[in-house]
Amino acid sequence: MFGKLARFVVHNPWKIIAAWIIAAVAVVALAPTLTDVLNKEQSGFLPDTYESIQAQHLAEEQFGKSEDATATIVIKREDGQQLSAEDQAKVESLAGAINATGIDRVVGAETGPQALAENKEVQLVSVGLQGLPDEKPVGEAVKEIRKIGGETLADSGLRMSVTGDAALMVDNEEAFKNAEAIIGIVTVLLIIGLLLVIYRSPVAALLPIVSVGIVSSIAPGIIALVAKGTGLQVDQSLQIILTVVLFGVGTDYILFLLFRFRERLRAGEEKTTALIHAVERVGEVIASAAGAIIVAFCALLLAIFGAFRSLGPGLAIGVGIMALASLTLIPAIVALIGTKVFWPSKSWQKEPKGTVFAKLGAFTGRRPGLVALVSGGLLVVMALGMFGFKTDYDQLGQLPSTTESARGIKDLQSGFPAGALNPTLVYLHSTNGTPLDPAEVERVAQELTTSTGIGGAMPANEQGGLALISKDGSTAQINLLLEYSPQSNEALDAIDPLREAAHAAAPEGTEVLVGGPTAAFTDIRDANNRDLSVIFPVAGVLIALILGLLLRSLVAPLYLMASVVLVFFSTMGATAFLFTVVGDRPGISFSLPIMLYLFVVAIGTDYNILMIARLREEAREGRSPREAARLAIAHGGPSVGAAGIILAGTFGSMLLSGIAFMTEMGFAVALGILLSSFVMSMFLVPSITALLGHKAWWPGHGDAVTASRPDEDLEPVRV
Repeated sequence: MFGKLARFVVHNPWKIIAAWIIAAVAVVALAPTLTDVLNKEQSGFLPDTYESIQAQHLAEEQFGKSEDATATIVIKREDGQQLSAEDQAKVESLAGAINATGIDRVVGAETGPQALAENKEVQLVSVGLQGLPDEKPVGEAVKEIRKIGGETLADSGLRMSVTGDAALMVDNEEAFKNAEAIIGIVTVLLIIGLLLVIYRSPVAALLPIVSVGIVSSIAPGIIALVAKGTGLQVDQSLQIILTVVLFGVGTDYILFLLFRFRERLRAGEEKTTALIHAVERVGEVIASAAGAIIVAFCALLLAIFGAFRSLGPGLAIGVGIMALASLTLIPAIVALIGTKVFWPSKSWQKEPKGTVFAKLGAFTGRRPGLVALVSGGLLVVMALGMFGFKTDYDQLGQLPSTTESARGIKDLQSGFPAGALNPTLVYLHSTNGTPLDPAEVERVAQELTTSTGIGGAMPANEQGGLALISKDGSTAQINLLLEYSPQSNEALDAIDPLREAAHAAAPEGTEVLVGGPTAAFTDIRDANNRDLSVIFPVAGVLIALILGLLLRSLVAPLYLMASVVLVFFSTMGATAFLFTVVGDRPGISFSLPIMLYLFVVAIGTDYNILMIARLREEAREGRSPREAARLAIAHGGPSVGAAGIILAGTFGSMLLSGIAFMTEMGFAVALGILLSSFVMSMFLVPSITALLGHKAWWPGHGDAVTASRPDEDLEPVRV
């Protein structure tokens, strides 16, 4: 099949290139963008079976769906001292200035003695906004408020920070835009630089940029079309991750092809024949590797948490398009430029002698037991870091600490309960049609303020009562303030005891639902734990099946998957140790384990497929297991090593994003890729295969010697 595809592509390059360009133009012109299908609210990714979502629906039914965003201006003295009467008057003038300016979408600003903290170190100005937090006019209103505040409080000794849902949305969007720009630029420069070093050719260096650029113009539109057609919600991190994945995976596949093309040229084949043979030999590897990644990503469809469920198909579509481009568009371009793809370097004309990879292959062939012990032992030691593993659900802490909204949250907590910005909402609802007794509601509210982790409650009416009762009297809302940051582990741990206390305190004929951001993230944590327990084994089994079908073996897929899983735990252990033991993070971002598992398992399987396919190819040439390991490392090592360095570098660019999750993911995936390429695929897998010999291919005969055409014989590597 790949031979026929190779011959068609190589002999019809202009038709293939034209088809890709037409497709790119059509998608850009007609398809929606990812922005059109983004979901920026994490709680919107939960199904209705969770209590926080049920509470949200009840609130919308009884109190109306809130269409209004909020902004909270946090005022604090720069020297940290108490606010004087003059300072408080200045804060009052700020509220007046905002009201007098007539900013579009600003309903009103108010403050006063009730907005002053008990320790008098912090005073708040509450600003009502008309519209949803993610609406552009609301974001512009936040920027205008910041401008007016800066002018009003200039040289006053007061520090102002605008926070709240609308301000967080503005800063969050800005942070992700900056991160996307930085990562995109760094990724492109890194790929060009590394390919220049590897091939010493500007043509080969620019090839991935051109091809991935075309795919990057097509993939988002196709993903958006699928999302609209199926109702999938798309997380805002998809665009950044998709960019890195396309550049990383695309460059990998191009490297696989160019290394094999150069090898066939060195064996003396004419350029057209060499390219056809390269596509034919590498086609199965690319298709199988892409299939493993797609299957792993599609396993996310089993997730309860919608952010995971939407990332899977999006990334799978991107990888599928990139694989298709690697088997059609890239060979078509190479067919046109021929050996000039390596210009001006002449290294493609002769086989280098005594390379590092040839020496590493020779050592592994002589001492496979020692190599397996050392490489496997290193991974086991790194995996011990899992004993210090903890997860973190604090999305507020994901923003750079330099953003104004993040600074505002920190300042607010110095005078008010940490949960003041995002109260935990308790709804008491009559189930028998009888209106609620206000006295009973107040009793429940007072009782709940004594629950573990609760720092108080917000007054809901002019009489100082703690409950807001709906017009029909059937539902009451109680706003509780947690003692902890709303999305910290301590806050999440307080929700279940609060729910137990609330359910126990509910009078007969009523039900209680606990909602709000903290309750939503508690439910997200439960969904995440469930998803991890389902997706991990399902993705592993599906990838093992692909390996089994590819290799027609039961033994090889077992140790290939075991090695990949070991790399995952090694990477996760090292990441946990660095960020939580050495660093000061409360834990690893909750979505990192599942993303790392999928990337390391899927992409690590890419490298395993490339290496095991080469081991099988050498065995079929009649070489012994140890000789096959030697030649597989010598021939396959350069492409695996180069691909690993480039892919690790592209993910490593996330370290510059300034967003905590992206930083963690950049480090973890880069480390996982390096371990997958240089430890697992280059040493552990070949050494184990050499030790097992023919048993590695049981019950099939994947290593059986096959007759080959003379022009397909590979020139052995001389060490």
